[in-house]
Amino acid sequence: MSVTIEQGTLPFNEGEIALQGKFHVPHRDNPTSTFLNQYGQFMVPRAPLIGLGALDDDGRPWSTVWGGETGFSSVIDTDIVGMRALVDRVHDPVVQSLFGNSKETDGSAIRVNGQDKMISGVTIDLENRKRVKLYGKVIMGTLEDPEDEGKSGLVGKRGHAQLVVKIEESLGNCPKYLHKKHIVPAIPQPKLISTSPQLSPQAMELINKADCFFISSYHQNTDMDTNYRGGPSGFVRIISNPPEGAVLVYPEYSGNRLYQSLGNLMMNHRAGLVFPDFETGDAIYMTVETEILINDDADAILPRSNLAVKMTVVEARYVEKALGFRGIPVDISPYTPSVRYLRSEKEGTLSTIENGGRTTARLVSRKLLSPSIARFRFKLSSTDGKIPTYKPGQYAVFSFKDELDMGYSHMRDDDPLSLNDDYIRTFTVSSFPGTKGLPDDEFEITARKNRNVTTHLFQWNPCTQLEVPMLGFGGSFKIDTSDTNNDVVPFIAGGIGITPLLGQLPGLDMSQLRLFWSISASDIGAVKDVFQQFPDLPDSTTLFITQADKMDDANLRSLEDLETAGATIERRRINALDLKLIPADTFYLCSSRVLQTSVLEWLKGKTVVYEDFTY
Repeated sequence: MSVTIEQGTLPFNEGEIALQGKFHVPHRDNPTSTFLNQYGQFMVPRAPLIGLGALDDDGRPWSTVWGGETGFSSVIDTDIVGMRALVDRVHDPVVQSLFGNSKETDGSAIRVNGQDKMISGVTIDLENRKRVKLYGKVIMGTLEDPEDEGKSGLVGKRGHAQLVVKIEESLGNCPKYLHKKHIVPAIPQPKLISTSPQLSPQAMELINKADCFFISSYHQNTDMDTNYRGGPSGFVRIISNPPEGAVLVYPEYSGNRLYQSLGNLMMNHRAGLVFPDFETGDAIYMTVETEILINDDADAILPRSNLAVKMTVVEARYVEKALGFRGIPVDISPYTPSVRYLRSEKEGTLSTIENGGRTTARLVSRKLLSPSIARFRFKLSSTDGKIPTYKPGQYAVFSFKDELDMGYSHMRDDDPLSLNDDYIRTFTVSSFPGTKGLPDDEFEITARKNRNVTTHLFQWNPCTQLEVPMLGFGGSFKIDTSDTNNDVVPFIAGGIGITPLLGQLPGLDMSQLRLFWSISASDIGAVKDVFQQFPDLPDSTTLFITQADKMDDANLRSLEDLETAGATIERRRINALDLKLIPADTFYLCSSRVLQTSVLEWLKGKTVVYEDFTY
């Protein structure tokens, strides 16, 4: 919840009201204080960074980030904030908006360009996940050369910016999506790399790895807003990058539902962004035209999103070593959802059901294979009788929203990932169509108990009915045994990563297969079940048993049975040497991200086929 202590009587603007209406937000007073509240007075001198926004002479917003250590900002009086920071005086667009385009200097101070200029900020302490938004008017400011600048070889490229701001609004914000970083000061050594609205390769690389950015927007000449947007690395997607200007999109995650930034963008489509690279000090500054995408419009571009912002770059500049700080990663926010990919990036991976009827999957049986792995059988039905079919190696897509969605909550520390959970899940189909006596309208998945959806399945009471919408089958993780460059077909599985192989085993020549299966000792029961279904598989299998020292007597006996059946047993983790001498150019892989990263490194120069199950 917001940590604002006092509040004024500031009304919501038209854009905020419109969005609150679209999303059926109950009426409440605006918690924004019409002065620097106590929390703001506490935060300003303690936060090592501040994201700032200002308008240029053409009325376009820009953003930047100043700071590097605590104390660069201070509270001078009850509603007066001062700051002094070492900045890039040539390329930082906020510096230019405030002080003019000062490419050359004789060392004398330059006064702020215009009194009572609107300025917005978010003073932010990433290491302690705290922030407070500020808005006010510039009372005075100066920009002057640092001392001994002539010895640096960067004469005129950086300066000491000093600002005094009268605060007219403040609002504490929650810690959601703030990634912990330890901030240390650095000396800006700015070098302009590109100025095109078509993003340079360096700019695209920075955006593709960025886990946050700062955005500034404004409403008429009465209000301005700067805030932080965080997510998983790569949460901002690049739709296109034509010469006239790159087009980006990002999902708006569950927030405080005030819609202050988006409310401004509803009324004025301009925004200013900065993407800081905390490792190198590089920055991408851009001013953009925005479009707010709601419900179907958002989902059409970013599947599983009901609110997103599409941005077309009007002007951008990429500056190396522009920033006066560096950030050392400490921890990502526990509220960080997974990346939502563009629909175009996933085009063709989902065979959605287009029969006009509601297709549902009813859970008909469950078999526990180990304490954390179970096999579930589902029966399909449809209002128009058209039942979808699948191919081996595909996954099934379910919606558990009606079963599990608890509605809006601002914070949920007991289950932070649930805030942005649409409860759509993909599970690899582990059955083979037309075998094992399964009717055409039934299929099986084998899943590990992880979070809320799988826990719900594990807790199912067979005396009750569990029926959920079935969205379709997708994926194409096909094992090709016709590759003449392969004497064998090697498959590397990590734990539950065996599932895409299970659906294809009936069609494979076991003598060609070489299975390298890494699995925890506690999941030996799942291995026994697979070997019972496919008695010829043990001869082609090497098992890598992790946590073998924790095995109880029952699991030790099971392990002996697996060895007797023909499997090779290794009581350790798989390593590069296990794969080095395999006579194959193509390998198949399904595992956790950690093992996947290692295997891809071990098999450099080989073809590694693996499925990205992100829908």
